[in-house]
Amino acid sequence: MKQSLSLRTGLSLTMTPALQQAIRLLQLSSLDLQTEIRQALDSNVMLEMAGEEAEGGAEGEALAEAETDAESPREGAESASEASLDLGGAADIPQEMPVDADWSDIYDGPPSTSASSGGDDDGLHDYLQANLHGSASLREHLIWQANLAPFDEVEAEIALNLIDAINDDGYLEDWDGLRSRLAEALHAPAAQIERVLRLVQDFDPPGVCARDLAECLRLQLQQQAASVPGRAAALRVLEAPIAMLARRDEAQLVRATGLDAAAVRTALALIQTLQPHPGRPFQAHESDYVAPDVFVTKSGGRWRVALNPEHTPRLRINSFYQGMIKRADTSRDQLTLKQHLQEARYFINSLEARNETLLRVAQCIVEEQRAFLEYGEEAMRPLVLRDVAERLGIHESTVSRATANKYMLTSRGLYELKFFFSSHVQTTEGGTCSATAIQAMIKRMVSQEEPAKPLSDSTLAEMLLKEGIQVARRTVAKYREALRIPPSHERKPIA
Repeated sequence: MKQSLSLRTGLSLTMTPALQQAIRLLQLSSLDLQTEIRQALDSNVMLEMAGEEAEGGAEGEALAEAETDAESPREGAESASEASLDLGGAADIPQEMPVDADWSDIYDGPPSTSASSGGDDDGLHDYLQANLHGSASLREHLIWQANLAPFDEVEAEIALNLIDAINDDGYLEDWDGLRSRLAEALHAPAAQIERVLRLVQDFDPPGVCARDLAECLRLQLQQQAASVPGRAAALRVLEAPIAMLARRDEAQLVRATGLDAAAVRTALALIQTLQPHPGRPFQAHESDYVAPDVFVTKSGGRWRVALNPEHTPRLRINSFYQGMIKRADTSRDQLTLKQHLQEARYFINSLEARNETLLRVAQCIVEEQRAFLEYGEEAMRPLVLRDVAERLGIHESTVSRATANKYMLTSRGLYELKFFFSSHVQTTEGGTCSATAIQAMIKRMVSQEEPAKPLSDSTLAEMLLKEGIQVARRTVAKYREALRIPPSHERKPIA
């Protein structure tokens, strides 16, 4: 083999750090973007919020005063002390104060604050109080009751093991295996374990420590008063196969229980008031709020798109630290400042590129889906990522990143940007119809059907064909399941 050198020309795409950062910021949600901005502000001295007062001015003045007058720190401290005394009152602050001293020990009234800052603090306090979750967990609630129960040492250990085996929904898991392990480890007879189980099942919330759904509902009924209408009938209904109860099959329940139809209906109504998951109220939960990234409003007959200013903060370069950079200086501090300056410029440019791309994509979506904004989901046009990419002259992956985890607030509600993209179905006249519009039509047809004669998937396909949309029965079934609409035989009421 002969070795030789040769020159070749070619094109290649290189992912620079700036490009990688721009792509990463584009696909972030608003919450993740705020976190990214906070981290950048904390780690880069060159970055600051555009609304904040430049800290360089104050630092520059302090340095100038230190250079001109050596006595200025002492004089400044004395003047500041006098000014604070004049503002707060006539009392002097003693040189030595106890550790537990309070503001009221020196001043007669509370420190003065502006009305605006007080209002903001009050609003923040109310928000934090409204989102506090100080309730005990299900396990803590049950252990507290077990400590009050008249258990001996062995029974207390059995109760603790039973509580540990209860899942978040309040059900006892692996009862057979747990009973065997308790009998072997604690040398407890089966009757004693069963007795402790019954006592734990009487704890609050009603239905806790049940081994299945039927037992959970039965425990709740047993804790109700005997005078509750339908209680005895409900207990008999729960003795029937649970599948009949799930189907609300009154005819089968009448034959299985020997009750009349009226008693079965009363029992079913009572069972519906029970809690199938007694542990759910004790589960930790947070209220999730979605803030829109884009606002869409109609003004003067035209739809206008604007970015949410709370999600698009304006950043700038800190002029004080930028003025400290000297080109000829190659010290470590100067290199650090230069690196921070370059990273800050990259970050600001990436934010601007993200906002511009998001705004362009949102404007294109609004222009394409103007009929939806005017008339609703049945007027939704078919739209795919390729259509927006070709219209804006960008790549499909860029459109996908720009619409990921982004929300648009319209006059019809809050929608994810991905909602406006859907596949299309051919119409009988040669046009296209979006899948979202077909689902809206199916939902409308089902809502207008006669309860005694629910529409089957084949009937829905025929009705859609009359409106010019040709879809197969299995396609209708897929759309119906996506809407969580049960089939026709489940929608038909049972006589």
